[in-house]
Amino acid sequence: MYPVSITSPRLGLREFDDSDVDAVLAIYGDQAVAEHMSFEPRTRDQVAATIEHVMAAAQAPERVEYSLAGVLPGGELVAFLRLAVDVGHPLQSSGQIGFAFHPDRWGHGLGGEGIQLRLGFEHLGLYRIWGARAPGNDRSARVMAQQGMVEEGTIRGHLKLAGGWRDSVVHSILAPEWDPGQG
Repeated sequence: MYPVSITSPRLGLREFDDSDVDAVLAIYGDQAVAEHMSFEPRTRDQVAATIEHVMAAAQAPERVEYSLAGVLPGGELVAFLRLAVDVGHPLQSSGQIGFAFHPDRWGHGLGGEGIQLRLGFEHLGLYRIWGARAPGNDRSARVMAQQGMVEEGTIRGHLKLAGGWRDSVVHSILAPEWDPGQG
């Protein structure tokens, strides 16, 4: 599926382009954002390489990675949103979401728009969508709960970061549980 262009009342998804590097750097380069991610704050060169990678992945004949710009109705890029289709088993019909919003947009309810679930369930026909968060990331817990996702449990020692090993808390939702009006 290319190109992706999906909107909700307050947030849209679109493909990334080369002009998005600085807007993504404002997100991925921010220490407050990286605190909840699986990586340290990114440099401009790292962000440029990420944008180059996701643009190439978007063109894959059998696309499984949907890294998309989260934009406000006026076009301002405020989030990096990702849905990766799980391909580890031929009968699998699931995908993992991830999201990072610019800190100025935290607490504005944009994460609860449910737009990634719509991409996964309506457009890709997935059965299960899941996401993992840092244990202390209460905002992400609220966003996923608002979208109807259920906390499944903790993966202990899931990620090795500069400060040591970190757990991840997993949330999921199944297609029959999803309410397109929720969020």
